[in-house]
Amino acid sequence: MAAGTIRYWAAAKAAAGTAEEPYAAGTLAEALAVVRQRHPGELSRVLQRCSFLVDGAPVGTRGHETVRLAEGGTVEVLPPFAGG
Repeated sequence: MAAGTIRYWAAAKAAAGTAEEPYAAGTLAEALAVVRQRHPGELSRVLQRCSFLVDGAPVGTRGHETVRLAEGGTVEVLPPFAGG
C-alpha cells in the first residue's frame, strides 16, 4: 500500500469539496473506491466521466485495478472540460 495525494480539478473539486486529499492504496481502483466512500453522491457521478493522470502519465483505457500507485505519488482527477 502506498500513500500519496489525490488532486481534484474543476467539477471534481466542487463535488469533493476539496482541492486535494491523501490516498493510501495500492492501485487506482482502490484509491477511487475510498474516494467514493468518503464522498458519496455527486463526486461518484463525476468520477464516471473523469480522466486520470498518475504521476503525470495518462491512465487512458487501462483498467484502474492494473494502475499501481507509488509512495508519494499524485493522482490528478480531470473531469471533461468545455472545448477540450
